[in-house]
Amino acid sequence: MNTTKIIQKYYNRNDLAYSILVAHSKQVAQKALYLAENNPGLNLDLVFIEEAAMLHDIGIFMTNAPRIGCFGEYPYLCHGYLGAELLRKEGYLKHALVCERHTGVGLSVETIRREKLPLPEKEMVPVSNEEQLICFADKFFSKNHPEFEKSLEHIRHEIIKYGKGASLRFEEWCNMFLVS
Repeated sequence: MNTTKIIQKYYNRNDLAYSILVAHSKQVAQKALYLAENNPGLNLDLVFIEEAAMLHDIGIFMTNAPRIGCFGEYPYLCHGYLGAELLRKEGYLKHALVCERHTGVGLSVETIRREKLPLPEKEMVPVSNEEQLICFADKFFSKNHPEFEKSLEHIRHEIIKYGKGASLRFEEWCNMFLVS
């Protein structure tokens, strides 16, 4: 798989959205690969992790996020499932699941209904170890402030506002990937 070609199919290399997407995705991929390599007992698929991390945010161009050069019609929250639809059309079903399931620490159908989120009513919580790892690695980086990696304390502070379940899932990942 050539992730650059897939991204360039949907993004102009000269646009802000492209440069932000690629830079962010590289950060997430590097973090995820570092964590995977330091957890050999999990027997993670490194090739898949790199590919899926590079493509996890491919749907951002369809959202309305002008600060990062995206001028689509959907709310930013929709970028995961929109990216998943793109990757399914490309034939990358497993990679599509990463797109769909990486938002926040994952979104349950119960949360989607309760919060009346503009998303399909389906489970969008990371399942495989690779999905969980990419979702976890993504929390360390922001597209709005790509110059620094967030601390665990910063991430915990962000996640707590999404409830105890989200915080517990993040802490499970800290333990799973030996991050403290």
